[in-house]
Amino acid sequence: MNARYFAWLCRGILKTPQTRPGPLPVTVVSMVQHEDTVMYLLAIKSFLRQVPAEAVTVLDDGSLTPADHALLRAHVGGLSILPITGIDTGACPRGGMWERLLHIIDHSASGYVVQLDSDILTVGPVPEVVEAIAANRSFTLGSNPKFGIVPVAEAARAVAAMNPAHMQIAAERALARLPPEIGRLYVRGSAGFTGFARGATSRAAAEAFSTWMQAELGKRWEEWGSEQVASNFLVANAPGGFVLPWPKYACHYARESLEASAQIHFIGTWRYQGGLYQRLARRVIRELVDQAKAA
Repeated sequence: MNARYFAWLCRGILKTPQTRPGPLPVTVVSMVQHEDTVMYLLAIKSFLRQVPAEAVTVLDDGSLTPADHALLRAHVGGLSILPITGIDTGACPRGGMWERLLHIIDHSASGYVVQLDSDILTVGPVPEVVEAIAANRSFTLGSNPKFGIVPVAEAARAVAAMNPAHMQIAAERALARLPPEIGRLYVRGSAGFTGFARGATSRAAAEAFSTWMQAELGKRWEEWGSEQVASNFLVANAPGGFVLPWPKYACHYARESLEASAQIHFIGTWRYQGGLYQRLARRVIRELVDQAKAA
């Protein structure tokens, strides 16, 4: 009910003009499902207003209809839509966003790629992102203000007292045994908004990490969350990788005021609590409409 009400409140995004390819040498990639089309249009249009990327790709999770494809292309100029079924995951798991991550890694061999979730809203200037693209530095959104890039042993100690029932905690605890030749650093970030610098990582690196984790955790490594652990690991070990400053870039847990944030990840069960997502989304829509009228 919350999702339907949000889509109804934010239907004005469908009256905003089509985006056009911009001058920045970056591709924005998102995996999109049918029920998130309005959220995705809010995410991509609000982001491209601040980061005018030259290319945008949607990975169809299999639920998008022909009407969805037509709607997305009508609103995002030059959009590429690819089915996830055509993405080879090699030695890594299938599902759980692994197709998205490996597609991004493959394409980052030749250019900068940003991963943007459908529940990201960009409400102000994001110069740190523009500067990262220009400097070819990888970044991740933080999942909490206290987490930064640290040695794997320190990352494992930070979750040692947490319940390993969640696969991500089990994987992070296993980092204490990770061979240094695979990687030495980790960050407890969010894969919802991540920048992959050109040439900073590789499929071989992702597969080496995944294969080691699979040996440690068995079938658990195929559970939801393993892709985020891998994304965190790859960004942390990328040359110059960094965490975007909190709370300018934040995840919404409905526990603190984020009214002054430039970008917010409205995750999971907290998405509709407090009404912040709805208020900011409608403000962005008004600004896009006013911008179009002034053009």
